[in-house]
Formats: sequence, C-alpha cells, structure tokens
Amino acid sequence: MSEQTRSLIEQLQARATSLYQRDFLLTWEQSADDLQAVLLAAEILEELHYANISARVFESGLAVSIFRDKSTRTRFSFASAANLLGLTVQDLDEAKSQITHGETVRETANMISFLTEAIGIRDDLFLGEGHKYMQQVAKAVEQGHKEGVLPQRPAVINLQCDLDHPTQSMSDLLHLQKTFGSLDALRGKKLAMTWAYSPSYGKPLSVPQGIITLMTRFGMNVVLAHPEGYDLVPETLDIAATRAGESGGSFTHVHSMEEAFREADIVYPKSWAPYQIMQQRTELLRAGDSSKLDDLEKQCLADNAKHKDWECNEKMMTLTRGGKASYMHCLPADISGVSCAAGEVSAEVFERARLDTYHEASHKPFIIAAMILLARFEKPAEVLRRLTDRAAPRRTA
Repeated sequence: MSEQTRSLIEQLQARATSLYQRDFLLTWEQSADDLQAVLLAAEILEELHYANISARVFESGLAVSIFRDKSTRTRFSFASAANLLGLTVQDLDEAKSQITHGETVRETANMISFLTEAIGIRDDLFLGEGHKYMQQVAKAVEQGHKEGVLPQRPAVINLQCDLDHPTQSMSDLLHLQKTFGSLDALRGKKLAMTWAYSPSYGKPLSVPQGIITLMTRFGMNVVLAHPEGYDLVPETLDIAATRAGESGGSFTHVHSMEEAFREADIVYPKSWAPYQIMQQRTELLRAGDSSKLDDLEKQCLADNAKHKDWECNEKMMTLTRGGKASYMHCLPADISGVSCAAGEVSAEVFERARLDTYHEASHKPFIIAAMILLARFEKPAEVLRRLTDRAAPRRTA
C-alpha cells in the first residue's frame, strides 16, 4: 500500500459519514463530511485502479441504469463504476418494459431490485419531474426492503435530474482539488459559472445549479452570470447564497460575462435554457402539443441568437487572473467552428484546455463508485483497507 493510499484511508476512517443505506440525490442534502468522504473514497479507488489493484467488493449483483435522456459520459461512467466494484450493469429500456402497459413506479422499482445493489437514474428533461421520480423510486425500494420483499435496499444515485447533477459537480470538485492541491486551497478562488451561447434549445439547468450550490460550500467566490431572462430555479440561488455565507465564500449574481470573467481563477461557460422556458416546455410536453413546442423552440433559438457574444474566447480569457484561468466544462461543449458555426467556446480556447476537460471527466466513474460504496458498506474505510492488503491484481501482465 502506498503512503498516499494509506493516508487517504486513514482520513476516510476518521470521517463521520451517514451515507450507509441512503441515496445520493442532491448534493445540498448531504453533510460536508459526507461530501468529503465521497471525494476520499473516489481518490482511493483511483489509486487502486492505477496501481492495478482490484476494487471488486461484490461477487454478484446488479447495478440498474435508467436513462430518460441521451448520455455518453455519465452512461459509461455508471457502467464503469459498477464494473469496477464487481456489479453487472442492466439498463432498463422503458419502451421494452411493462411500464408502457401502465406498470406503476412502485412496482417497477421493486421488480428490478431483487438482486440489485444500486439504481442510477438520469431524468432531466421535465422541470419539476426528475427529482420527484427519483424520490418515488427511493421510497418504493425503501418500502420493499422494510416489508421483506427485497433482501437488500438498493441505493438510488442521481445521474442528473432537473435540479442537480451530483456526479458531475462532485467530479468537478475533485478535479479542482487536484488542480489547486487541496480543498483548502480553493478558499477565496473566484469561479465564474456563466451562460454561453448555443445554437441548440432546451439544455438542462442542473449543471449550473449543481456548481453554484456545491462550490459555495468550500469557501469559493462564485459568480453566476447570464443574460437577462436566463434564470435558474430560484431555490438553488437561495441555497448558493446560504452556503457561501456559511463557508466564508461569496455568491454574486450578474448579467455580464465580462464582469464574471474578470480576475476569475476558474471559468465554466455553459449554455442552459431559461427557467421559464423549461416550465413552458414541461407543460407542452405533458400536453403532447407538438405545434406549440415547435413555436417555443423557435422562440428560444431566436432569443439565444441575440447573445452570440456570450462566447468563451481568447479576448474573454485575457480578463481572467493572469489570463490563465482554468477552463471547465461538463462536455460536450459547443465549439465554434468545430461542432457548430458559433457556440459556447472558441476552438483555440477549447483546444488548449481539451486534455484538462478529459481529466475532469475521468473522475466521474470513481465518484459514482464511491457513492455506491459508501451507500452499501457501513465501514467503507475497512473495506478499502482489505482491498489494499489483499492487493489482488486487476489484470495480469
């Protein structure tokens, strides 16, 4: 066992956590100790992986994925995390299930959970629905376990909902911790979470909401910037302001990309649809009104086009601290002249930061695995110590 791994396990051992037999739905529902425990467990799992040590803690069992929206990084990160721990992934294709015949959420949740250790859900399309659906699944498996139907209580992991994207924001936090050296080193750092132009419509609000509510907990000076009318869910702004006050950081809300970028240490330019647009979109989707949905999309795209100057480019980056702020993005970014004619970020800025964004994304499988581990094992540090002592090779030479 390396000294680094030993130190991380000791830190996890000393950390009081309450995630055992619980779900991971919203970061702002978790204690600071629980969040730091996830970071520590993820770091340990990364250390084991790169040291060629197996992290299999399950000899059998399922990890069920439910994706109600398209996904690349999060889908494969969940599959990788499950496989890392020894679980088999089974995707629930709702179109091929009895859900299409009216099967209830309560029944479906129990039927997929007999030998299941974790359920990962991505449901971010309908404002006011995604988090609610995850709560319904969690309540159903909790009831099924208490009534003796399920031999174990699967952990429900939020892989992105309408409010939050915990696996993304926690991966981003781990990336920042590694970039700047520690969580304490993030105190006082300025992070600009800004809207950026996109030629597409209906992007979820959960990434910016996840960033402002999480990074303010670690003493950072977070600035949210967007054009007038591109608001987030009001509750998340209140949470960010409260967390900033508790941590000694700050939370500022402006309508100028330039102001947000000025002397920023980190920039996170990302497009999202306005809160009110997402509300209208949800109502029209429920009603199945395709004609009005088309009209809403045209309106939104026309509004976006008024703000093409909201692009992270070389000129904008010169405003940051020393002109060298860390660029972050959840990917895929809308890259001007590459993936679209005009988008969130210029080709020059993105290419310079491209490998860093890949490293940023690389932490997500380990964050998800850490969430599952902490939810399923009461003494995770002891479990990880046994893995390191055993040192079974992940692969043979």
